[in-house]
Amino acid sequence: MMKAKKLLLALLVLGFAGIGGALAHGARGQVGVYVNPFWGYPPPFYYPPQVIVVRPSPPPVYVEQYEAPAEPAAAAQQYWYYCAAAKGYYPYVQECPGGWQKVLPQPAR
Repeated sequence: MMKAKKLLLALLVLGFAGIGGALAHGARGQVGVYVNPFWGYPPPFYYPPQVIVVRPSPPPVYVEQYEAPAEPAAAAQQYWYYCAAAKGYYPYVQECPGGWQKVLPQPAR
């Protein structure tokens, strides 16, 4: 108990000595004694730390667009030309005296 009183007295003397030196130069000072009754314990309004959970955003979705292949215009209108007088098809028969007939192509048998 005696040591505590001596320590308190030494702190007061040092505090006043600091104030005296500051007042001699025209400055103001302040001495305070702070007592914390919660040393070693959490403060009375203690809240636990918040845990913030951030969910990752879903991966981007890529939609591949289907592009229909373009049909050649000539393929839709292809005909074979038949000559009835020569009994043959163009280009095997070059000239047809009776005129050419348009015939849809026939698969080979």
